[in-house]
Amino acid sequence: MLFLPVSVTPVLHTESCNPLQTEPVFTVMQIPAQSPLLVLLLSCHNDAVTLCFVFRQHTSVRPDLHLHYVQACQKSGQPENPFVAHVLQEADKNDEIRCTKGITLKIAGNNHPVPVQRVTDDDLGVLASVLRHAAFVKGLDLAYNVLTDDGAKTMATFLQRNRSLVHMRMTGNKIGNQGGMFFASVLQSNSTLQKLDLGDCDLGLKCLIAIATALTQNKSLRAINLNRPLLYSQEEETTVHIAKMLKGNSSLVELHLSKHEMKNFGVERLCEALYENSSLRYLDLSCNKITSDGVKFLGELLKRNQSLVILDLNANRIEDAGATYLSEALSVHNRTLQALSVVSCSISGKGLTALSNAIKANMILSYIYIWGNTFDEDACMSFSELIQMGRLNPNCTDVAPYEVDGQAQLAELSHGLQREYYWAPRHRVVADSAANASLGLVAVSEYL
Repeated sequence: MLFLPVSVTPVLHTESCNPLQTEPVFTVMQIPAQSPLLVLLLSCHNDAVTLCFVFRQHTSVRPDLHLHYVQACQKSGQPENPFVAHVLQEADKNDEIRCTKGITLKIAGNNHPVPVQRVTDDDLGVLASVLRHAAFVKGLDLAYNVLTDDGAKTMATFLQRNRSLVHMRMTGNKIGNQGGMFFASVLQSNSTLQKLDLGDCDLGLKCLIAIATALTQNKSLRAINLNRPLLYSQEEETTVHIAKMLKGNSSLVELHLSKHEMKNFGVERLCEALYENSSLRYLDLSCNKITSDGVKFLGELLKRNQSLVILDLNANRIEDAGATYLSEALSVHNRTLQALSVVSCSISGKGLTALSNAIKANMILSYIYIWGNTFDEDACMSFSELIQMGRLNPNCTDVAPYEVDGQAQLAELSHGLQREYYWAPRHRVVADSAANASLGLVAVSEYL
């Protein structure tokens, strides 16, 4: 145990604060009695690991990620990936952010004006060895590379021991059912990870059930993306297991279940579970097979639910009847939901007008996205009035009013809950807060 006296200038015996040092090197240094570092060290309750972490965060030793990457490649005989090397070089220059809150390494294989050499399983093995002791790396974005289940195994092994990474994005890597199982095993033991994105990863039935089972015990994960699995059953077993998980999980804040082939039966199971859940704030059910009958269950849920802030129903066939169910719940009962997306939901003027009336009655509901439906004159007039009178902020909806021969019309805007999830323009067209409103409404992790 380490004891630091306050009355004298303390001498700290600790490990070298080089976060990439593989072997501990013990040094001795004197710390002034009034130093802010001393105050932080004294609050560590003599825990050697915490002491070392705090000390690392308040020293000026450069991380040299790129240097260690080059050395690791030479040692393993693996050729350097120029894209990975460039990202690490840029990270080495980021002293200010590294010393305050940590950094996110964005090594996504898409979204570049010039094609890059995408990360392979072998590249990832070397990178993981470099990051093993880099405690200042808080986020890792590996989306849209060419990683397989072998790469998933590498990251799972890395996360088993890592105690600093809070955000992990694997979107678009075809890790499959086997790769998903590796991440399910991670969720059983890792207590640091807060956000995990496995969207478009070709997950299967087996690993989705395993992930849902792991989340019944995991208390640290706050957001998970399970979009677009490969399911060959119409019995919605995965939805049933996810609903069962939601009954007992008290930490999950954000859940994405887009493209799950979910029907009204699945929605009913989820709603039954959410009556007992008070933590979930963001529910994404976009691109499923939900009809107005399924939305009726959601309407009943909204009358009693006091936690949901964002509801995404994009690309479901809810029609006017479903829009009416939602508007009734939001007009009279619900005062928690702030954002609703019903883009391309086969709604006509009657349902859209009902939703605009809900916004007039409910001052909490401030974000609504309606493009892709059938606008008549009444719907156009209703939303034009909401925007012109200031009730609906132009940055909080995806339509803008204009007139043709004195008649109100609506045009599309590049706004949404996650408009730039798959791809982001290099030259910003609209503010990030307008294109990706969900990040501001439900802030799960700052390392994005």
